[in-house]
Amino acid sequence: MDAPTLDLALEPRLDGETLQQWVFRRLRRSVMAGRFPPGKAVTIRGLADALGVSSMPVREALRRLVAERALVLLDNRRVRVPEMTARRFEELMTTRTLLECEAAARSLGVADGAFIERLDELNRASDAAVAANDTEAMIETNLAFHAALYGGRADNVLLPLIESVWLQIGPFMRMALADLETHYPVDRHAEALAALRSGDEAALRRAIEADIRDGIGHLLAQLG
Repeated sequence: MDAPTLDLALEPRLDGETLQQWVFRRLRRSVMAGRFPPGKAVTIRGLADALGVSSMPVREALRRLVAERALVLLDNRRVRVPEMTARRFEELMTTRTLLECEAAARSLGVADGAFIERLDELNRASDAAVAANDTEAMIETNLAFHAALYGGRADNVLLPLIESVWLQIGPFMRMALADLETHYPVDRHAEALAALRSGDEAALRRAIEADIRDGIGHLLAQLG
């Protein structure tokens, strides 16, 4: 694949952020959002050109992403998404379920009106993306909804662990969205919001588990 044509996530550089930090954050988000197609090698030089930077910060960012098991280094100039097996995918899905159900349950302690309204806004944006059949927006709004749900507490330690799993599953999300209506007939985010409003932990856990199962569980058959 010609790396300069890779559609990287749009992540403006933040005030006080070093070039190396920005490159890493943008590449990490691109992997998480499925912008690195499975099986396609990408060159370090091509990524540097796409970002408008030298190869040095790209190499460092990719080294960190390889350490997170988000990418594999093929040689000294190319990377790609790791191969996925049904067994590995099932383990990742199980890990997602365990971590995200627990993180969702812990959000009940901070689920005030403003917190729930923010999630409701994100869910409406997600619904609009589905209605428009906008794959990029569907992925981004889904990530935003879950990150907002799990990241409400200042001392949160689960979200970084969850994001490490998202990094490994992210490249396959576009496959999961190929036939969304068939596999995702119920709005599980709406169920989660209803559970938050009523303070029902068991219902919230069920909604998140079903969201993961319906959203990506069907990929197991394709990877088997």
